[in-house]
Amino acid sequence: MLIEAEMEQKMNGKELKLFSGRANRPLAEKIAQRLEVPLGNAEISNFADGEIRISINENVRGEDVFIVQPTPPPADNLLELLLMIDALKRASARRITAVIPYYGYARQDRKDRPRVPLSAKLIANLLTRAGVDRILTIDLHAEQIQAFFDIPVDHLYATPVLVEYHRQFADNLVVVAPDTGRANRARGFAQRLGKDTPIAIIDKRRTAPNQVEALRVVGEVEGLDALIFDDMIDTGGTLIRAAEALVKAGARNVRATATHGIFSGDAVYHLAQSPITEIIITDTILQPAAKSHPKIKVLTISALLAEAIFRIHREESVSSLFID
Repeated sequence: MLIEAEMEQKMNGKELKLFSGRANRPLAEKIAQRLEVPLGNAEISNFADGEIRISINENVRGEDVFIVQPTPPPADNLLELLLMIDALKRASARRITAVIPYYGYARQDRKDRPRVPLSAKLIANLLTRAGVDRILTIDLHAEQIQAFFDIPVDHLYATPVLVEYHRQFADNLVVVAPDTGRANRARGFAQRLGKDTPIAIIDKRRTAPNQVEALRVVGEVEGLDALIFDDMIDTGGTLIRAAEALVKAGARNVRATATHGIFSGDAVYHLAQSPITEIIITDTILQPAAKSHPKIKVLTISALLAEAIFRIHREESVSSLFID
């Protein structure tokens, strides 16, 4: 997925402009380097009371603009993205694409009990009303979130990046879904590693938000190297309970991989004490502390996002990036 060295930066006379918020500027810089474009001149600071101040210091009239900004906590990351969209819209950008490597507030995506918000839908409404024209994101917590938007959504998967790394461990491997809801994704990941790669599923019960009791392992893991495959790691409770269940079931080794490493609270410490020997994540979220931990390896998804941005700019297919 290497972008052609002779890539043109113009389409129909309009230039590709790439801006970054403060949530993950190192990722934006890697994307800019691969696209061979400079990051746009945007001044982002805070007033004395903490309010966010945005100033776009270059002309964007009629241009094709991309903003790289994941939206993990704190909520200022989301607000910063909304303010950048508004500033660019008022500056007459021709098209604004929000590149959201991690889409926050996605876990409340359905009304499963009375008097709860549809947070994922609310965020979609806010982005659309702010004036964004297109969304580019990676591994949404639930596929149906795409339907909350009335604008185009390019939903990418980090699978190609993760598979490339894990192929070296494909022998004697079993891919493990941390719950039944992730079984289809785990199966697809296993098939990419090798058509004969087996899967197993953790049968679990969630007793409260961020609290999981792993019950049993469905599938054969005895004597195999188990790889737990999930979309995100938050407190690490799910992973730890799953790893303990796998070791009890006879797994020879337990590793874990996920697209988004949130690592709330003391997650990194607890994971370090767990039976998990290695945790592979991507750089959708900026996590300096986790990145320096010996158990955690961070892969970059900058090439994937750069290729997708280039194709969107050129009005080319994006789906071919993750469909064999």
